[in-house]
Amino acid sequence: MRIKFVEITNFRKLKSMHLDFDKKTTILVGANNSGKTSAMLALRIFLLSPSRLALRDITIANWTKIDLLGDEWEVDREPTVDLNALLPSLDVWLDVPISEIQHVVHILPTLDWSGGLLGVRLSFRIKDLDKLKAEYLTQRAAARDASISGPNGERIKIALWPGSLTDFLERRLRTHLELLAYPLDPCSVTRPSKDGLATPQTLPVGVLAFDHPPFKNLIKIDEIAAQRDFADAGGNDYDENKNEAATRRFKRRLSDQLRSYYDRHLDPSKTPSEKDYEALGAIQAAERSFDARLEAGFSAAFEELEDLGYPGMNNPKLKISTLLRATDGLKHGSSVQYQVADPSGDGTKTLKLPEDYSGLGYQNLIAMVFMLMGFRDEWMRVEKAGIIEGTDVSHEIQPLHLVFVEEPEAHLHAQVQQVFINKAYNLLRKHNDLGDKNTYCTQLIVSTHSSHVAHEADFANLRYFRRRLAANKGETPTTTVANLSYIFGDGDDTKRFVKRYLKATHCDLFFADGVIFVEGQAERILVPHFIRHHFPELSRRYVTLLELGGSHAHSFRDLVDVLGIATLIISDLDATILTKLTDKNGNETTRWKSTRPEQGKEQKTANSVLKKWHPQKELIDELITLPPEAHSSSAGGDYELYVAYQKPVKDPRNGNAMIIPRTFEDALIIENLVTMAKVEGSVTSANIRDIVAQNLSSDDLEDELFDLLKTAEKAAFALDCLMLEDPKTLMPPSYIADGLKWFERAVGKDIADSEIKEEAVHDED
Repeated sequence: MRIKFVEITNFRKLKSMHLDFDKKTTILVGANNSGKTSAMLALRIFLLSPSRLALRDITIANWTKIDLLGDEWEVDREPTVDLNALLPSLDVWLDVPISEIQHVVHILPTLDWSGGLLGVRLSFRIKDLDKLKAEYLTQRAAARDASISGPNGERIKIALWPGSLTDFLERRLRTHLELLAYPLDPCSVTRPSKDGLATPQTLPVGVLAFDHPPFKNLIKIDEIAAQRDFADAGGNDYDENKNEAATRRFKRRLSDQLRSYYDRHLDPSKTPSEKDYEALGAIQAAERSFDARLEAGFSAAFEELEDLGYPGMNNPKLKISTLLRATDGLKHGSSVQYQVADPSGDGTKTLKLPEDYSGLGYQNLIAMVFMLMGFRDEWMRVEKAGIIEGTDVSHEIQPLHLVFVEEPEAHLHAQVQQVFINKAYNLLRKHNDLGDKNTYCTQLIVSTHSSHVAHEADFANLRYFRRRLAANKGETPTTTVANLSYIFGDGDDTKRFVKRYLKATHCDLFFADGVIFVEGQAERILVPHFIRHHFPELSRRYVTLLELGGSHAHSFRDLVDVLGIATLIISDLDATILTKLTDKNGNETTRWKSTRPEQGKEQKTANSVLKKWHPQKELIDELITLPPEAHSSSAGGDYELYVAYQKPVKDPRNGNAMIIPRTFEDALIIENLVTMAKVEGSVTSANIRDIVAQNLSSDDLEDELFDLLKTAEKAAFALDCLMLEDPKTLMPPSYIADGLKWFERAVGKDIADSEIKEEAVHDED
C-alpha cells in the first residue's frame, strides 16, 4: 500500500494542484514562492493538525466571493455563493493491492472494489451555516451602527470589526469549522488538465461522510519541520492540543535526542518487564545508599537548623530523599562524547571530546538521523513503544509510514545535505520487518531549496513546483506541479544527455527564476560580468547559466517546456556554405563547410537551436534579417523564450560598412575595438591587439578574426577581459545586450508583484 497522488484545492497558491508521490522518496523543488511550503503545510494541516487552519490559508482569490456571500446575507438575498466549495480540501489516493483489503475495509466506496486506487477526500466544512450567518449578521449590525458624537453634536461613524465576512472569519473561522472525510469513486479519477491543473471529482449529492478518522490506523505520520525562527529549530507548535508526537521539535544536541528516545523506548519505569527489574533494583539500591551518605554528611547542619525554630511550625525536621533517573546522566555537556584519537593503539587510552566540540553540521546530521531512527522504531513498536498504558499494542502497526522533512538545508551544511538525502530512506527501512519487504511501506517527502539535495537525488523523484501567472484579471497567481519522472524516466538518448549533463554541472536549474543557455567558456565567463555591471535589476534575480558547447541547448527543450521558466538562449550564427571537394580518385563530393557569414551567398546555419527550436529557420539571409520581435516566443503562452545570435553591426571605424560576426568573441571584439587595446595577458589577447591595431578594412578584419578564433584560447581571452581596470568599459555585444534586456523584463514580469501579494497574505516560502 502506498499513496499514489494527492490533490489540493483552495489552499493558498494551490488553487487546484495535483502531486504525484514516488514509491519511496519524493522531493519537492522549485523557485522561491512557488508553493513548496504551502504543499507541506497543507499536508501537515489536513493529516496532523486540522485545527490550525486559518482564513489566510484559503486561496486569496476566493475572498472576494466570500465577501459577496456576506453582502448577500446582509440584504437578505438568495445566496449565489457556496461557502463550503471555497474552503480547502485534500484528496488522498492510495494504491492498495487486494491482498491488503483488511486494512482499508472501513473506507471502501463499494463492495465491488477489487484492488487498485482508493480515494478519500478530507474537506473543511462549516458546522452550522445558519449559526454562522446569524452570528455574523449580529456582529455586522453592531459594527454598522457604531458612532460617536462629534464636536457639534453630529453623529460620526466609526469603523469596528467586522468590516466584511472575511474580516469576521479571520477571528472566528476555527469556531465554525470542522474537517470531514468522504469516499471517492476510483472510476471517476481524471488526470490533470493540459496545463497541469488538477480536476478533482465532484461529490455526489447526499454523500455521507465517514463517522471515524479514515487514516487513524492506516498511516503513521512524522515530520521534521524547517527552522522558522532563530530561537528554536522546530518552528511553530502545529497542534493546539500540544500532542507530543505532533509538536516534537528538532533538537540539535544528540544527548537531547537520546533522552527523548530513552523516554519513549527504554525507560524501565514504564510498564517494566522482567529484564527491567534488575535495572530498577540497582537504581533503588543506589538511592538508599546515597540517602544514607547524605544524611550522615548533613546531620550536624540539620541539627543547627532544628534549634532555630520558626513561628507557626511545630519543630520541623528535614529529611533527604534522592530520586535518581537514568536520563540525569545525559543532561551534562559531556554526556555524549566523540572519540577522536587512540594514542595507545589498543583502545586502553582513548582521547574524547564532548559533542559540542564537533562541527555544527555533523551535530545536526546526527540529530536528524536519530530523529528518523526514533520515527521508525516508534512505528515498528520497538521496546516500550509496543506498550501503551499497560496494553500490548506491538501488533498494531500501520501499514504505511509517511515522513515529511521540510528544507533539510535549514539544519545541514552543503556537503552534509548530500549525505542525508542519500541515507534517509534506507535508514527509515532499517528494520528486520522492513528492508525490501512489502508488508509495510515507507514514503519520504522532502521539500528543498538546495541544489545539493536535488543533485544527489534521482531526478525521476523530483516534483517541480511551477509558478503560473493569473489566468484572468482579478485572480491571483497559482501553482502546478510537474512530475519529472516523465522527463527522466526512460532511456531516450536526449533525456539521458540532459540528465547526465545536469549531474555533471551540479546546476541549480530547478530553483531559478530563469535560465540562460550559452555555447562556450568565454560566454560562461563574461555574461555574468555583463549582468553584474550593466543589468543591475537582473543581477538581483535568481538566474542559472548553463554552458552547452556545440549548440546542444535544443536537447533541453522538453525539460524547459515542463519547467516553464523564462529562457534566454545565447547562440552562434554558425554560418556554413556548400563546398565542392575532390577526393584522391578525382570524385567530386559536396559538404557544408564553416565560413564567415555573408549575405546573399545561400549560406545556412549549422546551429540546431536556430533550426529546430526557435526561430526554426536555416538560411543565413533569413536569420540576419529577422525582425527584433521575432527573436522572442511565448511558447504557446506557457513561458517566455528568446534566442539571441549575431546580427549585422556597423563597423565603428566606418559607419557605412556592415560586419556580420560569426561567434561571440569576434562580436565582442568588433563592438569594443577601443577597449581591446587595453586587454593584456594571454597570447590570444596579444594577437587580437595586433589585429585591431592594423586598421584593416571591414572584410579583412572579419577574415583575420575568423582565422584567429579557430584555434584561439577563448577562455584565456575572456579572463583577460575581466581584468580591465574599469569593468564597465567592456560592453556586451548588441545581440547579447538585446537578449539580456528582454530577459530582465521576462524574469520580472508579474513575478515580483505576485510575490509581494502572496507573501503579504501568506508569508510563504
